[in-house]
Amino acid sequence: QVQLVESGGGLVQAGGSLRLSCAFSGRTFSAYAMGWFRQAPGKERELVAAISWSGGITHYADSVKGRFTISRDNAKNTMYLQMNSLKPEDTAYYYCSADENLTMVRQGRSAYWGQGTQVTVSS
Repeated sequence: QVQLVESGGGLVQAGGSLRLSCAFSGRTFSAYAMGWFRQAPGKERELVAAISWSGGITHYADSVKGRFTISRDNAKNTMYLQMNSLKPEDTAYYYCSADENLTMVRQGRSAYWGQGTQVTVSS
């Protein structure tokens, strides 16, 4: 069974940076595509970024392009989300997800989900 544990969330001022981490265990990490999602109060969960098993393919929501970078280290079984130039509208609960199929990740239909970490950006 895959387990995902997010870390790195917190409170930051607008314009600041945070790096989220997602630790993967239970299966072979390099066999899974991964994704970051977020959900703000009163809003639907949305895809932030996704990455293929090799890291060679990445996708970003338009709202974070140029500010966020998704990456993974298959040797460390960990995925990252570097978030720069943070805005108050980035405030949300951030979740990581995993699936063997990148399309499933992008569609929000991943087989596995973490518990999430809160990111709060103050103005």
